[in-house]
Amino acid sequence: MSAGGPAGNNLVSVDFEIFGHVQGVCFRMYTEREGLQLGLVGWVKNTYGGTVVGQVQGPADMVEEMKVWLSKEGSPTSRITRASFTNQRSIDKLEISGFKTRF
Repeated sequence: MSAGGPAGNNLVSVDFEIFGHVQGVCFRMYTEREGLQLGLVGWVKNTYGGTVVGQVQGPADMVEEMKVWLSKEGSPTSRITRASFTNQRSIDKLEISGFKTRF
């Protein structure tokens, strides 16, 4: 595929929005923790509409794992009804550092 990097190490970025009972249930804290455990960078925040939005970046396989976690698991007391992933794209290098909760 791309020169210079091992296969499977291609970096991607994806935006997400999670719907359901996802505010007031530590969803952002658990998202930050899960992202860091997977070696990803990104951010997460609540919206006024009651959803949680954010962006994750990292190796494609780890981003896919995070997408599964965001759409099916979430925080222990959350109830996810829908997860939307948009603007997925390949990136040459990480554009964010760390994993932060935004306000």
